Amino acid sequence: MSVMAHESRIDGGDGVWRPGRGKVGMLCLIAAESCIFLTFVVAYLFYIGQSKAGPQPKDVLELPMVIVNSIALISSSFTVVAAVRALERDRRSQFLGWLAATIALGGWFVVGTGMEWNSLMRDDHLFIGTNLFGTTFYSLVGLHLLHVVVGLALLSGILVCGLRGRVSRDHAHAVDMVSWYWHFVDVVWIIVFTTVYVVGR
Repeated sequence: MSVMAHESRIDGGDGVWRPGRGKVGMLCLIAAESCIFLTFVVAYLFYIGQSKAGPQPKDVLELPMVIVNSIALISSSFTVVAAVRALERDRRSQFLGWLAATIALGGWFVVGTGMEWNSLMRDDHLFIGTNLFGTTFYSLVGLHLLHVVVGLALLSGILVCGLRGRVSRDHAHAVDMVSWYWHFVDVVWIIVFTTVYVVGR
C-alpha cells in the first residue's frame, strides 16, 4: 500500500473515505494561521496613508531586491515538490539535493529580507515605532518571516535526519505535510507582497 493510500484510506470497512489525521491537522493549522495573517493584512490596509510623519511606503520601499527575494521563495515551492516526489520513489540522493535547494532558496529570502530591513533602519530610519507604517510593516512582514524561519527549521531537521539515513520512503507522507506548510508560507508571501509592495505603495 502506498503512503498516500495509507493516509487517505477507507476506515472501518464502511466504505466511507476519511482523510488521514496528518492532513486534517495540517489543514486546521493552516486555517488558524490564515486567520491570523488576515487580521494583520486588514490592519495594514486600514492604516495605509494614516501616518502623519514620514517616511511613507512610496519613499522607502524598493521593488528590485524584493522581487528577487520573492522569486527565490516561490521557486522553493517547486523544489520541495521535487524533493517529496523523489522520496516517494525512494531516490534518496535526489531527495536530499532538492531539499537542500529548498532550504537554500528559503535562506536567500531570509537574508534578503534582513538586508532590506537593515537598509530601512540605517538609511531611512524606519523602525517599528517610527509611525503607523513602520508598525504595520514590520508586524506583517515580520510575522511572515517568522513562519519562513519555522519552515526552514523543520526542513533543516528533515535534511539532517536524511543525511544520517533516518528518512526513508515510509516517511514521505510526513515530509509532504511539512511541504504543505511551506506552500502555505509561499502563498501568504504572495498576498503580503501584493498588500505591502503593490497596493500599499
